[in-house]
Amino acid sequence: MLKQLRPAISLTLAFLVLAGLVFPGIVWAIGQTAFKDKANGSMIRDANGNIVGSGLIAQSFTRPEYFHPRPSAAGSGYDPTNSGGTNLGPTSDKLINGIHKKLPNGKDDPGNFDGIKDLAAAYRIENKLAPDAEIPSDAVTRSASGLDPDITPANAEVQAGRVAEARHMPKEQVLNLINANTTTPFLGIFGDSSVNVLKLNLALDKEKG
Repeated sequence: MLKQLRPAISLTLAFLVLAGLVFPGIVWAIGQTAFKDKANGSMIRDANGNIVGSGLIAQSFTRPEYFHPRPSAAGSGYDPTNSGGTNLGPTSDKLINGIHKKLPNGKDDPGNFDGIKDLAAAYRIENKLAPDAEIPSDAVTRSASGLDPDITPANAEVQAGRVAEARHMPKEQVLNLINANTTTPFLGIFGDSSVNVLKLNLALDKEKG
């Protein structure tokens, strides 16, 4: 009996040490050495050294002096504990036209939903565009996670005029900040150019509070 148990116990302890301590320890050491920022959540700090968010998770900005992220369907919006998209197909009437109902007491139905047409109209108004102006698709579509921290340079450039006016800055200065905070595709071919909204807004505050 003991002869049979001894190798089983030895193997269990060996794999416990290897898989439970050695392997995780090696992965942790590599992460902290080669990818420290990403391994620790890509935290972003303000000028005072305070953590204000993560470069991986979007947060809501609505004031005119800040760049705004993509719309979000995560929970009630930008909820990192309830990540998710709309799960609506491209031909969905709800996705395109939204839902706008009233309760018997006259209040808005909690199930109401802004469609692409609603988001596009609001985007054009807040950025003082013509009613039929073409706009970047990421300005009116929600990402699959609802937490995409980046927008396209085209989206940022459209918002530049509003931000410059709200901050009393030359538009060219704001455009330069966009260029300085644009991430290009890896090796020039993998992925698309993008702008991290939180980093760009922090750069704006640093440039002119």
